[in-house]
Amino acid sequence: MTTHRPSHIRLAVASALAAAAFCATAAPQITAWPHLKSAIAPDAALEARVREIVGRMTLAQKIGQMTQAELKAVTPDDMRTYYLGSVLNGGGSWPHNDKHASAGDWLKLADAFYDASMATDMAVKVPMIWGTDAVHGHNNVYGATMYPHNIGLGAARDPELVQAIGAATGRAVRATGIAWVFGPTVAVVRDDRWGRTYESFSEDPQLVRRLSGPYVTGLQGALKDDANVIASIKHYMADGGTEFGINMGVAKVSERDMMNIHAQGYYAGIEAGAQTVMASFNSWNDVAAGKDYGKVHGSRYMLTDILKDKMGFDGFVVTDWNGHGEVPGCRNDGCAQAINAGIDMVMVPNDWKAFISNTIRDVEAGRIPMARIDDAVSRIVRVKLRAGVFDKRPSQSAWAGKDDALLAKDLGRRAVRESLVLLKNEGPALPLATNKRILVVGKAADSMANQTGGWALTWQGTANTNADFPKAETILAGLKAAGADVTYSADAAAVDPARFDAVIAVIGEAPYAEGDGDIVPSGTLRHSSRYPEDLAVLQKVHGKGKPVVTVFLSGRPLWVNDLLNLSDTFIAAWLPGTEGKGVSDLLVTGKGAKPYEFKGKLSFSWPKSVCQTPLNVGDAGYAPLFAYGYGLKRGQRSHIGTLDATYPAGGCSASDTYPVYGQADRASFPLRIVSGTAVQPLGADLNAGTSLPGISVAIAQIKTQQDAKLVTWTAPAAFEAHGSKPLALPAALADKGVLRFDTIVQQAPAGKVTIAMACGAAACGTPLDATRLFTGLAGKGRQEVAIPLACFRARGADLARIDTPFRVTSDGVFTAAFGNVDVSVGAATVRCEDLR
Repeated sequence: MTTHRPSHIRLAVASALAAAAFCATAAPQITAWPHLKSAIAPDAALEARVREIVGRMTLAQKIGQMTQAELKAVTPDDMRTYYLGSVLNGGGSWPHNDKHASAGDWLKLADAFYDASMATDMAVKVPMIWGTDAVHGHNNVYGATMYPHNIGLGAARDPELVQAIGAATGRAVRATGIAWVFGPTVAVVRDDRWGRTYESFSEDPQLVRRLSGPYVTGLQGALKDDANVIASIKHYMADGGTEFGINMGVAKVSERDMMNIHAQGYYAGIEAGAQTVMASFNSWNDVAAGKDYGKVHGSRYMLTDILKDKMGFDGFVVTDWNGHGEVPGCRNDGCAQAINAGIDMVMVPNDWKAFISNTIRDVEAGRIPMARIDDAVSRIVRVKLRAGVFDKRPSQSAWAGKDDALLAKDLGRRAVRESLVLLKNEGPALPLATNKRILVVGKAADSMANQTGGWALTWQGTANTNADFPKAETILAGLKAAGADVTYSADAAAVDPARFDAVIAVIGEAPYAEGDGDIVPSGTLRHSSRYPEDLAVLQKVHGKGKPVVTVFLSGRPLWVNDLLNLSDTFIAAWLPGTEGKGVSDLLVTGKGAKPYEFKGKLSFSWPKSVCQTPLNVGDAGYAPLFAYGYGLKRGQRSHIGTLDATYPAGGCSASDTYPVYGQADRASFPLRIVSGTAVQPLGADLNAGTSLPGISVAIAQIKTQQDAKLVTWTAPAAFEAHGSKPLALPAALADKGVLRFDTIVQQAPAGKVTIAMACGAAACGTPLDATRLFTGLAGKGRQEVAIPLACFRARGADLARIDTPFRVTSDGVFTAAFGNVDVSVGAATVRCEDLR
């Protein structure tokens, strides 16, 4: 069927396709893995030193060097006792749990860990190294400049800028005493539903390759300078190529596509001298050849045969957070298969003591060859020697403890300016004069959390306020600082747009990071489905006789046809970071000032239809709304016309799963605890502990990082997921559906435990007695529980009225972790007669 469009729309699409043809970088297809030459050449004297050091280590010392523990679960004394090779701070982990710790506070702790590592009884003392996720600046640290996430840097397309950001990040990291950065991410994202899309430079592998090398060079230099840090290219490999864009999913790609698409950033990174590679959570299934290599963390073919032998990588491979525990047959506290496959350092945040003991036993029993251990430790020591960490304490760096080293505001502001992409330009000429009366609306205009996104002080970027960014400016603050005559109303209530010369709307996605940002396969790319308040605010200001300039903050391209129709000008600003003035630079300017140019070009294709995924330049039938490489200049007008804003209300595919609380949806039924008449929401901060009399909650992991809550009861209380409206399950689920959740029971119940699907405070059936269930699960590790909905219906639950689809109550001592709660079609693991 041929769809007829008005000529101006056809023209816009045709020009977009032309831009794609011009900008997509073609490269000859390779058919064999290349052997790469690193910028850091082998050194015979250094290798002799490596052999000497490793040769004088005991087995316990070697396994200690291979172990990395998380800041909250380790002390300097542990470093001394267990010979730990590394420590890391996970997202939202700070010295002494102080979110506002200064560079000096970080440095003092880095010195303490370092000194402890150099005070062991090892024949040759080997210093520890501290690793951190500095993915858009030193983003875990209070007061640091945060740059646009990689998706914005991809739009800027400037290798020199990227290298400068890498160098500035290195200085900031060294100021806190840390010598190792888990970055850059060199993923080539093929499905924008993935929650880590913003960590990627582009869907185009050649652009990823073009920017990855300079970023590594900026971070590392030649490891000869106090400003250099060890880089880690990640996540090896095809993390951006998983089916449906699911974190930890399966990449179903041929080996040829692996070489020509997903490996491109690794070629450039290794050639630039990257000293570490972080393994990926995903699996690889070469469907073309009929070969399933399984989880990357357990694949010898990927880690050893390809990366180390064929590509010639001589640094070391580190796991992602408990990634080894995802290998079939493995646990967080032990995985011989991962080490045998080629993992050299194992990130074991909390279970590191048991991991050391179990791995020593694996070696002694012959399950891990001693030669593999010696190779892993040699690689770790080699990198430490190259990085110069043997030579001086963290506080002896030229940048140590200097808060000023955390800042590079001019660089950050420039990066923001160059990353913005002008998608629609049918309103007033930009920039607006500062003497114009401007109405600013939208929740994101004065929100540092929305502006910085995920990996900003906290892991998900949530639970932050503007006060957490003392050296930063919001976009609203930037407009005011430029001298604009600004009135701000977040929701556009009680203001008349007709009183102003123009409206600037700043809207977009709320913060998220891996997992939480995934859009489930049945979901859509429609922004307004998740953020209806953005559509509402544009509807309030559109059609009032004044032009509307929309600034859209997002971690990926999204379907925004409804928002484009309500905007005269539309700017993709991505996640710009702390320097909001970089946005305002392009929106307003004072009299006589030279205006800045829009330089950004799409590094990801922009969808035309709401279910248009995957969508990548070069695909058969490629037909985006705005193509890869599209981006208007300041004076270049578009003629887009009215876009089709219809969408399938039921989503893009049928789904038998209704999320209650998990990575797919943590907002509809947020968690809370209840004790007597007191009710305490757990809030958006995943790290925060919460308590009421008789009950306390802490962060936990069942399957993935911070995916669960550890609940401890000491007296009668309840833990529940409660929403503002009913779950509204279809009648078809009544007989074949289950309430499903993951749990780890740490302490069996000492009293009665019940589980219920409830209707708030109203009567809605009788809870099920789950005492025997949880008693039987105690000490068995991770378990999936699936209770037939029929069990709840038999006790009077009205499935059409359920607003609390998960409630666990205990009247005595009981400790268990809960996570990944949903209602779905599936097999039950529990019989109704066992819940009486």
